[in-house]
Amino acid sequence: MKVVISGGSGLLGTALAASLADERHDVVVLTRGSATDPAPGVKRVRWTPDGSGAWTSAIEGAGAVINLAGESIGAGRWSAARKQLIEDSRVRSTRSLVEAMAASSAPPPVFVSGSAVGYYGPCGDQVVTEASPAGADFLAQVCARWEAEAGRAASSGIRVVALRTGIVLDKTDGALPKMLLPFRLGVGGPLGSGQQYWPWIHIDDWVNLVRWAILTPALSGPVNVTAPNPTTSTEFARSLGQAMHRPAVLPTPGFALRLMLGEMADALLLSGQRAVPAKALGLGFLFRYERLGDALAALFGPALRH
Repeated sequence: MKVVISGGSGLLGTALAASLADERHDVVVLTRGSATDPAPGVKRVRWTPDGSGAWTSAIEGAGAVINLAGESIGAGRWSAARKQLIEDSRVRSTRSLVEAMAASSAPPPVFVSGSAVGYYGPCGDQVVTEASPAGADFLAQVCARWEAEAGRAASSGIRVVALRTGIVLDKTDGALPKMLLPFRLGVGGPLGSGQQYWPWIHIDDWVNLVRWAILTPALSGPVNVTAPNPTTSTEFARSLGQAMHRPAVLPTPGFALRLMLGEMADALLLSGQRAVPAKALGLGFLFRYERLGDALAALFGPALRH
């Protein structure tokens, strides 16, 4: 099967492309960077997310199109210009793909598009599922517009799945490596109150769930791509400290994070969502890592303790 991935050069896209290529799928990565093919079975094609071009021919005959394109939300303070870039990079690239699929003579049967648990906004300790409403903050509005743009593909007879992804745990990239230094120095601990919930997922489960979404016709609309057991910031710090054999008792005050990061601190670190994958569980997806401790042990094992 040919699978086309936009945004396939980041952490998630790279892992997904490698997994699909290992299973002998024909993987095409749409990229704004170099078109050099990174690995056997993975072909890179230059694309312009804001318009048409030769890249549209890559979609012809694809078994699935996966959209992971979007500017990093944690790469810098959220000025007005940066917030606009975060939204535009998602909505415009999605619109471009939807239009290309609609114009295709052989559109894909399924379009799997990125989103995030930020769709729900700050939720305290309330459990949220795919049936829960959207929040009202910046990230929630971005996710709602992102998903609405992806949903337009359904008018072409394409099954649409929106991946409401939580914190993806990987040992080399993403959020987790950034958390390790304070713990190694013995000054790790929860952030802010420590009571905010962090919905997480091991990267292997993320990849497997996306592959499952491609092959599960009964799945459409939003799906929470999170482990079944979200944890509070305090629980997360405790589990990470135990895995590293380091203390996890020194909290980082919320006001300090707000001084450093501005609005981004509240959205990404000091609030959260107790999101559970109700759809995936209901349709029979089996998580390999349901508990945070097991996920951390699998990622790092004894190496994390040094």
